Amino acid sequence: MNMQPAPQPADDKLLSAWLTRKELAQELGVTAATLARWHTEGSAPPCTKVGKKILYRREAVQQWLISRERGQM
Repeated sequence: MNMQPAPQPADDKLLSAWLTRKELAQELGVTAATLARWHTEGSAPPCTKVGKKILYRREAVQQWLISRERGQM
């Protein structure tokens, strides 16, 4: 009898709520270098570092975007 756990759906994976710098750059339509520069300038969305990998929590990025909203242009 096989006692291995059933595979989890993609939504349940540990890092499903997180984006890499490259993934976030693609979603925002900017380069990873731009995100790195924003980080240096202190204007990037909040992130966390795991080893050498920088990760952005989707919810935190959404809040960051909301905080940058302005009136009609």
